[in-house]
Parts: sequence; structure tokens; C-alpha cells
Amino acid sequence: MEKAKEMLEVSKDESQIVSKLAVHPHRPNLDFSFYEDFTLRGIRVDRVESQLVVCSFKVPPRLTDRNGNLGSGAIANLVDEIGAVVIYREGLPMNVSVTMSISYVSTAKVDDELEVTSKLLGRKGSIFGTIVVLKNKATGETIAEGRHSLFSKHASKI
Repeated sequence: MEKAKEMLEVSKDESQIVSKLAVHPHRPNLDFSFYEDFTLRGIRVDRVESQLVVCSFKVPPRLTDRNGNLGSGAIANLVDEIGAVVIYREGLPMNVSVTMSISYVSTAKVDDELEVTSKLLGRKGSIFGTIVVLKNKATGETIAEGRHSLFSKHASKI
């Protein structure tokens, strides 16, 4: 148990870095939240069709692991966010992720330009299925592919 506690202890340097973060109160629909600013900043929407969204993303240092690769958590976040965008409808409640399955095929380094494509696979009642593919724009190499199912409550037709 002591070894686990030691592993979880925060060093003085790590503590100072975190204490310098400025986290301002979030004003919904007016500002980006800390989360949105940290994880989604820099994503550009290139194309939107009825059941397809294509975005570009340059890998920033803040989303990389110790080896300089785009982190697996950052990839999962992109699958979650960009997968939900393809079924988003203004004025309807937020979509909720039900399941995600991600295949990590290759790596992306800082400043690699990625293309992120989200496509609607289908719908059954209130459950939607999407697929999100991350590719290196320069090489065409697939970085990851994620399947994402979401629940979305639709407005009543009555």
C-alpha cells in the first residue's frame, strides 16, 4: 500500500505547474470551458455533409504523452467529441455516449496534421452509431479508428 501511495504522490514541481493553471468560471454558451479550450482548441471543420463531418487537427504538445505521441486519451476524446458532432442538432439535449471501441493503429507526433472524419453509420430509435477515423494528412496512414454509439433524446412530434 505504501508503494502505491508513493506512486500517486505529486512532486513539488508537478504541484507548482498545476497551481499556475488559470481556471476561470465557465459561462455556458458564452465561453469555452477549461476542458473545451484545452482539448478541442485548434480543430478546424473542413467539410460538413448530411451524415459526414471532416475536420483537420494539428497535434499540439499539450495532448502528447511522454514519448511525444498523441496520447491515447486525447484520441479517445476526439472519437467522443467528433463522433457526437455528426448527430448534434441545435436546440436538442446533449448526446450521451453509450459505448466506444477504439483501435489504435499507429502514432502521431507533435505538429503532425491529422484529418478526423466522422460518419453516421445508422440509427435505431434513440441510439446512433458513428465511426471516427484519424489519419495523418501527409502520409495517409491511419492513426486510429473508433466506433461510437450515442443516445440522443429527440423532441416529441406531438
